[in-house]
Amino acid sequence: MVDRRTMLAGGAGVAIGALGSSPAAAAAGGLHALAATRGLSFGTCLAAPRRDNGSLGNPRFAALVERDCGMAVPENAMKWQAIRPSADRYDFAAFDAIVDAAIRRGLRLRGHTLLWHYDRWFPRWLVDYDFGSQKRATAERLLQTHIRTVAARYGRRIGSYDVVNEAVDPADGSLRSTALSRAMGGAEPVLDLAFHAARAAAPHAELVYNDYMSWEDGNQKHRDGVLRLLEGFRTRGTPVHALGVQSHIGVFEPTDSIERLVVRLTPAWRGFLDQVTGMGYRLVVTEFDVRDRGLPADIARRDRDVAAFARGYLDVMLSYPQLRDVLAWGITDRFSWLRGFEPRPDGKITRGLPYDEEYAPKPLYGAIRDALAAATPRR
Repeated sequence: MVDRRTMLAGGAGVAIGALGSSPAAAAAGGLHALAATRGLSFGTCLAAPRRDNGSLGNPRFAALVERDCGMAVPENAMKWQAIRPSADRYDFAAFDAIVDAAIRRGLRLRGHTLLWHYDRWFPRWLVDYDFGSQKRATAERLLQTHIRTVAARYGRRIGSYDVVNEAVDPADGSLRSTALSRAMGGAEPVLDLAFHAARAAAPHAELVYNDYMSWEDGNQKHRDGVLRLLEGFRTRGTPVHALGVQSHIGVFEPTDSIERLVVRLTPAWRGFLDQVTGMGYRLVVTEFDVRDRGLPADIARRDRDVAAFARGYLDVMLSYPQLRDVLAWGITDRFSWLRGFEPRPDGKITRGLPYDEEYAPKPLYGAIRDALAAATPRR
């Protein structure tokens, strides 16, 4: 394991410098260029293009994406709430703009998500939908039509889909009950149908189950539920290729040693990943960032700890050859979803992305860079 105190004391990532090894030239060209030397890809999520958000319409943000990313995924613009305002209408304007801007820049695209299986994030019309007397058939038709319509519109421009997102309840590991599952007599028929419909509509694409089970304490029931779901997919012949590991990792309580925390968390997390890959599934890091609410306000200390925690996590993830794609959930703290969804108790700006709110690289950038450089090359 890398001596992270030495690395961070040397200012890793405060300025983007050469690595002093064979990938040095690629590192100077950005994270994706470095990742590519190891058979990996690095990317980010994107908002719909505007000049004042985390999108390719913002020149400063776009410059970071062009420097560091080889792939992209919509942050919100492909979710049902965005593209399905009613049962009989689609609105693809925002997602079309993301796709067009990304393709012009040569970015490889992922789709997120064909089904977020959680009533809380369904559009209101779907939660209240009247499925009539033939509930199951109506629900099946609605879901299949949605997936077929979306996949047909984008064709081969999207090479990987988060087909199903967050179907497991972290409280007890059970499958969530939703309007669709209640109409179809259970969650498993819904999830299986989503994957079969995705394979029929996009036979070229990688099909991913995506969830936020994580390596911190308190996630065991969530992990167990995901393992049961993956085993069920395998047993039933459901066409699932990979587990999307969202990777919204975090330090939620004060700690005197990030290094000891990493050492403590790693064995159970490896055990989980070993079981996933042992079933034959690939891995995708789909939404990486670091939640820093348990770390001190002092920026220098907080940045060091965020970088050390991220490096420990990424070293574990990248040790699996089944992992080839790493996507951050944003590039700069200026547009991090955590600022609104999970603000720090002290009101300070979260610092969980590679660049700060002024678009300057932080120690986290160096940690990501060094983890990519240390990864075993994929064949």
